[in-house]
Amino acid sequence: MSGTKERGAEPAQLVLELPYVPALGGEDFLVSASNERAVKLISAWPDWVNRIVILSGPEGAGKTHLVNVWRARSSATAYAAAAIPEAVDAALRRPGPVAIEDFDRGAVDEQAAFHLLNLARERGFDMLITGRLAPGDWRVALPDLRSRLRSAALVTIEEPDEPLLGAVLVKLFADRQLAVSPDVIEYIMPRMERSTAAAAMLVEALDKAALAERRSVTRHLAAKLMAAAGGEGSGPAAV
Repeated sequence: MSGTKERGAEPAQLVLELPYVPALGGEDFLVSASNERAVKLISAWPDWVNRIVILSGPEGAGKTHLVNVWRARSSATAYAAAAIPEAVDAALRRPGPVAIEDFDRGAVDEQAAFHLLNLARERGFDMLITGRLAPGDWRVALPDLRSRLRSAALVTIEEPDEPLLGAVLVKLFADRQLAVSPDVIEYIMPRMERSTAAAAMLVEALDKAALAERRSVTRHLAAKLMAAAGGEGSGPAAV
């Protein structure tokens, strides 16, 4: 070994080929059983049965990516949850498809949100709302708004299955120009928290550790890092 981390080499080719969906920004969204229903939902537009659709899923599951796919298809405008009053003003001027992202993560003007949902029904435009939690777990005080949200169509992105998690790890390493062998992926997967957010944190931590030790990302380095973070199966949250 040269003593420095290998960068620029071709990443290991694992048998983890999955279909993907391109989005704004040129990134690819990997498709597996855990997110297939959400991808089909976006692909089905404009033939949605319900004008208001809620897409829920954990952090890093690809909700924003799918919003961008939908925006490319529908010319929708996306707003953060805190900017719903702006979405109402825009809908009053010129109705059109609207995406509201992270509804359960920001300060929401509930009266404005209720008004926007009513406008979607009255003026005939579609809405895509995202959140990490299922809408039944959102902190919504306004009864009328809760009722409107309950009547929306709901599609959930599940935590990644094994093929998707493996493909995500390979992509994350490749994005950092890190060449890793299949045995590194095979070692990590059963010992980490099964989420895309955790995968991103672990790959970042391995990248930093490899730089600090001036070595490649190996199974030994992964074992050392995960043990220091609290042992196998503890996940990379503490890394």
